[in-house]
Amino acid sequence: MKLTELLRDIEYEVINGDPEKTEIGSVIYDSRKAEKDCLFVCITGANSDGHSFAAEVIEKGAAALITEKEVLTASSHDTVVIRVKNTRYALALLSAAWFKHPADSLKVIGVTGTKGKTTTTYLTKAILENAGHKVGLIGTIETVAGDRHIPSKNTTPESYVLQETFREMADQGIDTVVMEVSSQALMMDRTAGFTFDTAVFTNIEPDHIGPNEHKDFDDYLYCKSLLFKQCRYAVVNGDDSHLSRIIENIGCDFMTFGLKKDNTIGSANDLRALNEKLIKVPGELGVSFDIEGEFSLKNVEVGTPGDFSVYNALCATAVAIHYGAGEDAVRAALKSARVRGRIEAVNVSDKFSLIIDYAHNAMALESLLISLKKYEPARLICLFGCGGNRARSRRFEMGEVSGKYADLTIITSDNPRFEEPSAIIDDIETGIKKTGGRYIRIEDRKEAIAWAIRNGESGDLVILAGKGHEDYQEIKGVKHPMDERVLINEILGRKVV
Repeated sequence: MKLTELLRDIEYEVINGDPEKTEIGSVIYDSRKAEKDCLFVCITGANSDGHSFAAEVIEKGAAALITEKEVLTASSHDTVVIRVKNTRYALALLSAAWFKHPADSLKVIGVTGTKGKTTTTYLTKAILENAGHKVGLIGTIETVAGDRHIPSKNTTPESYVLQETFREMADQGIDTVVMEVSSQALMMDRTAGFTFDTAVFTNIEPDHIGPNEHKDFDDYLYCKSLLFKQCRYAVVNGDDSHLSRIIENIGCDFMTFGLKKDNTIGSANDLRALNEKLIKVPGELGVSFDIEGEFSLKNVEVGTPGDFSVYNALCATAVAIHYGAGEDAVRAALKSARVRGRIEAVNVSDKFSLIIDYAHNAMALESLLISLKKYEPARLICLFGCGGNRARSRRFEMGEVSGKYADLTIITSDNPRFEEPSAIIDDIETGIKKTGGRYIRIEDRKEAIAWAIRNGESGDLVILAGKGHEDYQEIKGVKHPMDERVLINEILGRKVV
């Protein structure tokens, strides 16, 4: 492909060479993969800067470089050097052009928010498939393209990988893509270069604030709001107190959903859940409710507990009805859909229940524990740790939440990364001590889970929080295999499949 075709939608300055005469054989942004006739995009990352490898990729035969600052190159070379304002943004537009703008033939639904993104995407996918759509999914757990399930490295992949995935899906005849959109992805322009057919907002509270993330809540909120500048339609949580700032610059029609009659921007919610009832049967905690507004449905059942489950279900319904889903498609999907690591029940005993959930911040953990207490367990036991090299405030906050709502907290290790697990546990303990809540410390996560199972009593509800779908534990830069389902099977002497 001609370089000028790739650059068509980009503002740029030619520093060296002639773009008109340059053919590109591949688009590369990792210097280790540079090859003859490639277009190399110099990306500045947290740990390395692609600009530093300019001479190296030229030596490998790169046809052109995209830069945002000066680079050191050989004194005489024919390689085209293009200067742009932002190479990450340029990479997104270049990738869209390289894969011939696949999003143009897809209905792309982007879901953002602090919590609920993963569950909402799976519920939306299930409803739309029941309604006859062929749906792809991109998110925290995996990418699903037809029969292919690819484990995810990031909630939202790099722009090149995203466009490559869109192309694969479009070529398979997929008509709709439901994807999670992280604040980091929006901040780093991974989703630039196309327009979302529908943008979705679940909720927002302080999260991902710290080194290599967001400097403060305002920055986090602003990045989330960027999604609503590049969409044709939106579905938003009308009950969220920050909604007005999220949609401050929205340029399209939107629908609000919520549990309250009136939303926080001064009008009635377009879709509302009411008459909520708890479902408590052996092996299942769920909730039923009615939907009213632009779509009405009685006695909808969701097989996971809590108000957050109702919000996720209502949000997915609001999105799906925009694409023509009817009553049967909604009812069947909401009742049967399950998401790995999201209120995932694991059978360990006839006496008590155990649930695995990804809750890894104070907001998510508080919502989870409050919801579970409504089911009146004999004891609510919460096992969790916190990730290392992340904001320390999360540890104090989560400790305080668990100390307040759980009858017993088991503090253990999560992903310590480059910190000492005991130091992280000390911080969590500080938070719990503010509440006077009961707790024990067991640093090894497998030992902690074993203790919880062996000491479970009749009517208890044990929640393993923080890991969810993850099947590893990150220690000193290495991801060691660790799946809580496997640990449970080993503890119980079951065959590990």
